[in-house]
Amino acid sequence: MAKMAKSVQSSHILNERHEYILEQLRKESSVSVTALAAQLNVSEVTIRKDLTYLESLSLLYRAHGCAILINPYINDRHVNEKEKINTEKKRAIGAKAASLVTENDSIIIASGTTMLSLAREIKSVQHLTVITSAANAASILSKDPNIDVILLGGFLRNSSVSVVGHYAEKMMQDFSCSKLFIGVDGIDVEFGLSTTNMMEANLNREMMKAAQKIIVLADSSKFGLRGFSKICDITEVDQVITDKEIPQHILDKFNDLGVEVTLADE
Repeated sequence: MAKMAKSVQSSHILNERHEYILEQLRKESSVSVTALAAQLNVSEVTIRKDLTYLESLSLLYRAHGCAILINPYINDRHVNEKEKINTEKKRAIGAKAASLVTENDSIIIASGTTMLSLAREIKSVQHLTVITSAANAASILSKDPNIDVILLGGFLRNSSVSVVGHYAEKMMQDFSCSKLFIGVDGIDVEFGLSTTNMMEANLNREMMKAAQKIIVLADSSKFGLRGFSKICDITEVDQVITDKEIPQHILDKFNDLGVEVTLADE
């Protein structure tokens, strides 16, 4: 972001107030108009004008009553495209999650590219039962004769190669498992966990009801983002496994909320 600011200075002027706003955003990811006005001893009207100007330079994104470092709203993308992003982080997160799977366990694996990393890292010794909505994860796990795979039925989403809908939700009501491993498109402290698809969010909530422990697998790029459909509040999950690039202020907020955060080693 600092490089971006320098690159625009030749054609646009960033004054000390603008630089202060950007510095606060780099520290906190979001900051309110009211707080900035008080800190800089100027009117809120002046701050709004500053934010509008900085947004025109693509240096921040304006939200209601505040500014944030990036546009939090994300679009649905195909799993093949997403799988090429942060591959090493996802592999490490998947390995850390796989270490939580015990012998004779019964677990739920939701959809997502980090779930594929988890499926690849699971090494059974005796017996394991896996319920999943992800056809690609089921294909990986089915190669192990010690793993019983229950693939949910329903409408197959092309972008995620996973099933959603009434039939999948109905099936989940018949199960009780020790752990749910769930991936998300966005994690926002205020909005909670979210995904880009409404039917997937509905299925995720049914999965949560069937699990004793809810474990979120998400690389650090997912924090501060929001998908179209909310899954649940942050406080409804038990553990988050992510990488070491998670911003410290977000990590502190999770600790304040009593949510366990585990950092995976790449």
